[in-house]
Amino acid sequence: MLIASPDFRPRCVALVPCAGVGARAGVGGPKQYHPVAGRAVVAHTLAALAAVPRIEATLVVLASDDETFESKVPGFAGWAARRGGATRAETVANGLDELVERGFAPHDWVLVHDAARCLVTPALIERLIDACGDDEIGGLLALPVADTLKAERDGRVAQTVERHGKWAAQTPQMFRLGLLRAALAHAGDAVTDESSAIEALGHAPRLVRGDLTNFKLTWPEDFALAEQLLSSRTLPHG
Repeated sequence: MLIASPDFRPRCVALVPCAGVGARAGVGGPKQYHPVAGRAVVAHTLAALAAVPRIEATLVVLASDDETFESKVPGFAGWAARRGGATRAETVANGLDELVERGFAPHDWVLVHDAARCLVTPALIERLIDACGDDEIGGLLALPVADTLKAERDGRVAQTVERHGKWAAQTPQMFRLGLLRAALAHAGDAVTDESSAIEALGHAPRLVRGDLTNFKLTWPEDFALAEQLLSSRTLPHG
């Protein structure tokens, strides 16, 4: 009888694409470095990831000309790689290459998380890991859509879209390194999240209920709301 070596136990690593410019945010620079509740947005994000014991390491993928990260996240204990691409998909793909170079294996889990989702909590991340750890495909945090959805044409309502069975994707999104690497290579740069790439290979990722507060800071008003929410709770300082 063959006994599996403990070396084959999958590891968990976080990958944070952090190469965007955040033009829609209107904060006069990359939104991930804008201060919220006394710290840069990305510093809150990385502190939450660092507080999850099952995440062995965190890789942040930066723009090649980034000269800001270290000053905004002093004491960061993870890895930073300046190999961001022109799109999110390219940045994540480059980050996966970096993880392979650092010794991570195809069966290891990668949790890709938006730098601008700074309100994620360790408990939410643990919920995702619990739900997907034994899943064949992996999955993502998401929320069922509650609002009535409208399709738009030329600034007017074109139609009302059926909301039943629709979910709004969040992050982290958790997939095996080898599968995600192949999926992104197959899907190209047009996909806006990792699940889309996995779906393009014919797989159905698991939906794991997220939280309304785990929103992505995108518009100017999002920063004021994040300030209020972060100031009302204590996040780990990693």
